[in-house]
Amino acid sequence: MPRRMAAILATIAVVAAVLATPAAAGGRSCQLPRFGPGRQYHPHIDPASFSPNVTNKFFPLRPGTTLVYTGTKDGEQALDLVATTSRTRMVAGVRTRVVEDRLYLDNVLAERTSDYYTQDRCGNVWYFGEDTAELDRHGHVVSTEGTWHAGVDGAQPGVFMQAHPQLGRRFRQEWSEGQAEDVFKVVSRHSRIRVPYGSFRHALRTEETNALEPDVLDNKYYVKGIGEVAELSVKGPREALKLVEIIS
Repeated sequence: MPRRMAAILATIAVVAAVLATPAAAGGRSCQLPRFGPGRQYHPHIDPASFSPNVTNKFFPLRPGTTLVYTGTKDGEQALDLVATTSRTRMVAGVRTRVVEDRLYLDNVLAERTSDYYTQDRCGNVWYFGEDTAELDRHGHVVSTEGTWHAGVDGAQPGVFMQAHPQLGRRFRQEWSEGQAEDVFKVVSRHSRIRVPYGSFRHALRTEETNALEPDVLDNKYYVKGIGEVAELSVKGPREALKLVEIIS
């Protein structure tokens, strides 16, 4: 065999070997869970494979940044402030980033939530739980329904955003039976969306459902380098939240 051909084949073999390694192929530690019945849903989690530094292009969480949304929710005028903090929290042995969400209805704080996100070594974002509280018009907590933490009472973390989103593949974003059962799938990678913050031609559009609210269907739109820019109801109560400002 000519030396040049032998060298080319040797190079191809090396490249193939590199691509076959766990780091390049996504690795077993980054294997995403198959969708299935909630009670049989038990994703394998290796805490060493996760980081609170979420850099996913469609869902970056930059500490010190607040995304401001306005629209309507529950038939009322809504203002939603989503702030990525510098704080982290251990949930089920995994260090997560704390994101504070404050929802105002008709200028009154109606719900406050602390969400816990983390990213695996392949760039997939996972959701490990939340502490949520609904408030009355006097600021008193009236319900904490929806609160859940991975590893507590059978609750399991879910995939929130893939590093390389696949069309049509369903994921559980969260699993806590009777408390948190959101499911999503990507339905488009090139959707057009106009919000007060700007117009975008290549937004990622997802479809979200919840077994606890079977008559509700929402679409969310994500833009590279920004994150979520809109949430629009498709079925169920008419609700809409759109990005108007980013404060950093």
